[in-house]
Amino acid sequence: MISEDTIEYVAALAKLKLEEDQKEKTIEDLNRILTYIDTMNELDTDGIEPMSHAFELKNVFREDVVTNEEDTEALLANAPVKKDGCFVVPKTVET
Repeated sequence: MISEDTIEYVAALAKLKLEEDQKEKTIEDLNRILTYIDTMNELDTDGIEPMSHAFELKNVFREDVVTNEEDTEALLANAPVKKDGCFVVPKTVET
């Protein structure tokens, strides 16, 4: 069971300042948690495989498939200036 010394030690590690009533409530809560863990440890889990989720997970994303074709002429149709199949844009960095 959790003692007041343990609570004070953990509070110091966590840099928490607990009032007396908070210490008492924390002791009660942690003791209740430990009692529940003891109850869980009494369960027979032989033959049960560990799991990370309660429900089986499956990938819901679709396959990454290219759906559009390369049509350079259509892509450049509205370009104000083009050269060698590319957009021509103003220079933005001085060298």
